[in-house]
Amino acid sequence: MVLTVVLTFGLSLASATRAEQGPPGQTATATFRICADANNLPYSNDKLEGFENKIAALFAKDLGATPTYTWWPDRRGFIRNTLRANQCDVVIGVPNGYDQVRWTTPYYRSSYAFVFVKGGKFQVRSWDDDSLRRARIGVIAATPPADALIKKDLMGNVAAYRLTIDYTTEYPGKIVDDVAAGKVDVAIVWGPLAGYFAKKAAVPLEVVVVPPLEGVPVPFTYEISMGVRKRDNARQEQLEALLRKHEAQIVSILREYGVPLVGGPLVRRPDEAKRGVVSERYQ
Repeated sequence: MVLTVVLTFGLSLASATRAEQGPPGQTATATFRICADANNLPYSNDKLEGFENKIAALFAKDLGATPTYTWWPDRRGFIRNTLRANQCDVVIGVPNGYDQVRWTTPYYRSSYAFVFVKGGKFQVRSWDDDSLRRARIGVIAATPPADALIKKDLMGNVAAYRLTIDYTTEYPGKIVDDVAAGKVDVAIVWGPLAGYFAKKAAVPLEVVVVPPLEGVPVPFTYEISMGVRKRDNARQEQLEALLRKHEAQIVSILREYGVPLVGGPLVRRPDEAKRGVVSERYQ
């Protein structure tokens, strides 16, 4: 999951179409229909190895339902071709406030993070660390850390990675594996990617949540919710209840996958859901 272009959103239920309501009577059925990417660890894959797969299985079991998947690449057009096309009913991870869906209250908050070799020459804790000025820095183009690097006049140190990758030759964790291999000294990457691939790396890596930086217009920390069709109030309420019921299990799953969690518990009443500036997941 790559968080990139920042949007100011505004939901307009009046503009929701009949197609966005979903098939009638499917709020509580024998299947739990999930929209996901078949090759997008640590979130999901068609072997059901991602943390979103695990959370979906937890919810389906509680509902006495069978989890079924509609697979589509996690990029521009994902929502249009899955959720809005009524091929599936739930997206397990969307930025809170993402304006293409009706979102639940957030169930985790994570941040971009510095990744570096544990005990190595580049121990980075802040944007002002001297070692950052000496480092070869890996960053995914057009993501929020790039703005910070521009502000700190560090773009000359940057090895840029593409936002949209070719899954036949690349994978989301390559930037982290390149730190372990010594191809870059420090990577600045979205927390779930950083934590998951750092745990799997051939050498010990450290993951440090980046601090805020005054004057950078985009945040580094985001809250993640579940998404349903805009008029699907009943399914949203069903998910809200499951999020509250299974909060401890969800946190345990996220920690198992190395997701850096920022702040305290997030599951709140629907009227407490955060509204504001958010990031778009699906480019």
